[in-house]
Amino acid sequence: MDDIIKTKFAILFSSIVLGIFISVQFKHNIPAIPLATLRSIQETRKEIDAIIDERNDLEELIVEKERKIEEFENIIHEDRDIIDILGDDLEKNKLISGLKDVQGSGIVVTLYDNMAEGALGEEYDLDVVHDVDILRIINDLRGAGAEAISINDERILSITEIKCGGPIIRANGKSLGGAPFYIRAIGDQKLLSAAINAPNTYSYALKTIDQINVETTIEDDIEIPAYRGRFNFRYAKPLKEGD
Repeated sequence: MDDIIKTKFAILFSSIVLGIFISVQFKHNIPAIPLATLRSIQETRKEIDAIIDERNDLEELIVEKERKIEEFENIIHEDRDIIDILGDDLEKNKLISGLKDVQGSGIVVTLYDNMAEGALGEEYDLDVVHDVDILRIINDLRGAGAEAISINDERILSITEIKCGGPIIRANGKSLGGAPFYIRAIGDQKLLSAAINAPNTYSYALKTIDQINVETTIEDDIEIPAYRGRFNFRYAKPLKEGD
């Protein structure tokens, strides 16, 4: 009888030890799941939106390439002059690169120095329009989807340098003179206007803090000239196929 009790007790003890061992191993194998916060959900959503945008861009590129293939196939079947096709592409690329005069709806931003009595002489650097002010405003307009921008009728491209030259400002190696500066931008009028006038924008700070005169007008017919300079690439070279 004692042997039976001892055997049952040994089995019970072994079962308890085995259960504890399995429980510990099970806990170790459970992956740590971080708590989902509102911020992490928003960041994940932004990543998903960015991937969706990238996918949409690739789909548009595929459609464009398929259209181009179809055009070349039509050339073979319909004997259309390839010069016409290349001419259309040339005009399109000129438009994209800023080598054509354009017109459309948008806004005009006018910048004046702070000429209020008592302003000059106290904080002179804050009373005049600087190159960084114009550059920041242009970047805000680009971020709002501006399709074409000019300053005092000088076309602004991605390679345009904007810098001070004494009392004047220069762009594309040309003098824009002094204030006032007229920045014309073609694009969605509401988005462009918000990029200049909404609170927490750079232009809003210029107006409210530095007291720089920033005026915005919405116009339905803005003309922006083509870039008249030359492209000089010293370092960038075309990537050959297969590289």
